[in-house]
Amino acid sequence: MIDPKLIRHDAKIVLDNLSKRKNDFKLDDYLSAEEAARKIQTEVENLRSTKNKLTKTIGSSKLDEKAKEKIVDEVHEINESLKDAEAKLEGLSVEVKNLSLLLPNILHESVPDGNDEKDNVKIRQWGEIREFSFEPKDHTQLGEDSGWIDFQSASKISGSRFAVIIDRYAQLHRSLIHFMLDIQTNVNGYTEYYVPSIIRSECLEGTGQLPKFAEDQYKIENEENLYLIPTAEVPLTNLVRESIIETNQLPIKMVAHTPCYRQEAGSYGQDTRGMIRQHQFEKVELVHIVKPEESYQALEELTENAESILVKLGLPYRVMLLCSSDTGFAAAKTYDIEVWLPSQNKYREISSCSNCESFQARRMKARFKDLKTNQNEYVHTLNGSGLAVGRTFIAVLENYQNEDGTITIPEVLRPYMGGIEII
Repeated sequence: MIDPKLIRHDAKIVLDNLSKRKNDFKLDDYLSAEEAARKIQTEVENLRSTKNKLTKTIGSSKLDEKAKEKIVDEVHEINESLKDAEAKLEGLSVEVKNLSLLLPNILHESVPDGNDEKDNVKIRQWGEIREFSFEPKDHTQLGEDSGWIDFQSASKISGSRFAVIIDRYAQLHRSLIHFMLDIQTNVNGYTEYYVPSIIRSECLEGTGQLPKFAEDQYKIENEENLYLIPTAEVPLTNLVRESIIETNQLPIKMVAHTPCYRQEAGSYGQDTRGMIRQHQFEKVELVHIVKPEESYQALEELTENAESILVKLGLPYRVMLLCSSDTGFAAAKTYDIEVWLPSQNKYREISSCSNCESFQARRMKARFKDLKTNQNEYVHTLNGSGLAVGRTFIAVLENYQNEDGTITIPEVLRPYMGGIEII
């Protein structure tokens, strides 16, 4: 949520931001509703003040009964006017809030202008792309040939865009999760959390998935207010909602492995084949809660923490700074980490690392006590995958495949695989 004072007093910044994002939000609708709400708020306050003054005079011994009756009648009329005004105010307040929840975050000044992903800027690249002496297979073919990825059975029990992973491939998938958690906790200094996979709508609203991306969420039928999580970012970040954090508790660095559930309503094309874009997938998620002045240093740290997994696995990747129109709704600045997939002959996103500044904190009412000002200020929140497990699994299969269809296990994963070198 953007600071309402910024919208009211410097609308040009908001309009410029909407233009950079190619967002068609009608700011005039918000400003009109907000102005009307402020006028009604003033009217309500004036009516309440007048009512209170008149009510106090009724008990005065200096008034005769006729005068008191007149005041009682006036109070009655004010009550009727107040009732109408409060109803209007409630309606306008809801309208203002609903509109404010659709306004995207203000982009950081370092975010480049751009129309689409082609305008994203490469920050760095790591690793050498392997030259194969044979035609590399994609993960779908590798899985089907080995019998260790079963899309047909998954479709039979759950529908399209699901997978059943079997035997050594399942062990590899599990080993990646264990490895990622070990690195993030033992090396990069995160505290591990186990969190629910079912959350309330206000949690999705707090991190920005609702109401903007309602069509991508899995709502639990017959439950008014419960959803499956689209990412562990939601429960982790909401752990600080409606709280005032002591300064000495910051920064907070959290990591959690969870299943994630997304409708992927707008996705199509080759990504619907195989495991690239599924309705259920696993992620190891990183979340930082920090003081505002530390958030951009934290973004660099979080991104490097996510990269460290790929470095240890020996998977080529690059880091891209997203342009204005490609930056996510809640983010002020985002780095995408993209891993090399031989079958597609290109880099594909495996993690998005974002600084949301105070955008989510305002929605969640998450603050800290600033010792310099002795005031409660909004924290800054950051999140990123460390990593998306399914896509890391795909990258390992494709980059470490052999001509006979076997997979060489990356050295760092061998202790998690019982010491075996090839599957």
